[in-house]
Amino acid sequence: MEGQNKSLFQLFVPLCLETIFYMLSGMVDTLMLSSVGDQAVGAVGTANTYIGVFIIMYSVVSMGMLAVMTQNIGAGRPGIACQAKTLGLWFNGILGVVMSVFLFFCSDGILYVVGIAPALKEPAVQYLRIVGGGSILNAMIPILAGYLRAFGYTKQPLIATVTGNILNFILNAVFLFRFHLGVQGVASATVISKVVNLILIVIFVRRLIPAKKYSERVNSGEILRKIIRIGLPSALENIIYNIAMTLVIRFLNQMDTEGINVAARSYTAQITNLSFCVGSALAQANAIMTGWYMGAGKYEICDKQTKKSAAIGAVLAMGTEFLFAVSAPVLISFFTQDKSMVELVQKLMFIDIALEAGRVTNLVYGNALKTSGDAVFPVILGAVFMFLCAAGGTYLLGIQLHLAVVGAYIGLTADECSRAVGMMLRWRSGAWKKKGLIED
Repeated sequence: MEGQNKSLFQLFVPLCLETIFYMLSGMVDTLMLSSVGDQAVGAVGTANTYIGVFIIMYSVVSMGMLAVMTQNIGAGRPGIACQAKTLGLWFNGILGVVMSVFLFFCSDGILYVVGIAPALKEPAVQYLRIVGGGSILNAMIPILAGYLRAFGYTKQPLIATVTGNILNFILNAVFLFRFHLGVQGVASATVISKVVNLILIVIFVRRLIPAKKYSERVNSGEILRKIIRIGLPSALENIIYNIAMTLVIRFLNQMDTEGINVAARSYTAQITNLSFCVGSALAQANAIMTGWYMGAGKYEICDKQTKKSAAIGAVLAMGTEFLFAVSAPVLISFFTQDKSMVELVQKLMFIDIALEAGRVTNLVYGNALKTSGDAVFPVILGAVFMFLCAAGGTYLLGIQLHLAVVGAYIGLTADECSRAVGMMLRWRSGAWKKKGLIED
């Protein structure tokens, strides 16, 4: 098949560009929203965190599907990959409707429970109700985009993402500066752009993958079992991460009533997320090829490629983040003119250099382990260090030692780096070679 003839570089470039455009979209949103005020930025950042907490249930299918699809494609059975996609759409479609209704009607109660800063509550509720109500889009897009990528089509999701981002930018400008809708305008633009994104991906799937041509089919229950075998631990890891991050945000909200620490984190995240775009794209490309090689039984090639991807990703992510940290005063000035905020964000960005090294290494080895079928180990590792270092470090360093958001970032860095070491050691043990999903 065409996809398996592609190199890591050919898969990586579109994925990298897609990730960059996705990050730039969030950065542009923040830049444009900063015209409303720092509190609006903090509110949207907080709301997005909690949207992520609830929609992670969609990832039960996403990661499991990637493993099942790529390994079967590697084994020369693409029809089973098509079958996995159909099951994934049904599962996520039903779940997406339920979660959209819940987030739309319960947004006020959710933010009350987590203890958001009073100054941020009203705009956060507005954003959560609109974007959360459209969260079914977050359920469907990853399934179909992952389906395309599993067959080697990484350019098409890029086209859909870029088109959606351009539309999002235009609508943001119209809703913010023409109609003065504030947070509601940004939220509406986000939902509309995702609808367009989904429509384009559906068109690409129908044109590029002749599902009816591939006759291989097996028992649907068996496919679903394998998807859940990989997807459930992966989703549990995401749940643990988001619970830990919820605690981190709660602790940040307790540090001041004006939302300064939360706003600083939001500004920092918009810039530092760009620094690991390369590493994240490498992790995704490597995960696809890991599945192909696992299905074909090419373990040694898989091992060498994963180690190489992790090393390249860490070096590039750290180098990019260093450049961002040095130029922070210029970059942050586009968002805010508050000198104390600029200084605080720059401190966080220097800490983030070490954080990115751990995060990218964690991503590459972690995704490779999951795609190979070894999905339980990452969740065990995460359960230990996310609470011990991320949440616990934020409480100890941020609140007890009065380091505020700086302490939180030190804790987050310790978490990522600790898990990165554990993932790397697990991969080098070779245990993943016995976790494949293809049965003779």
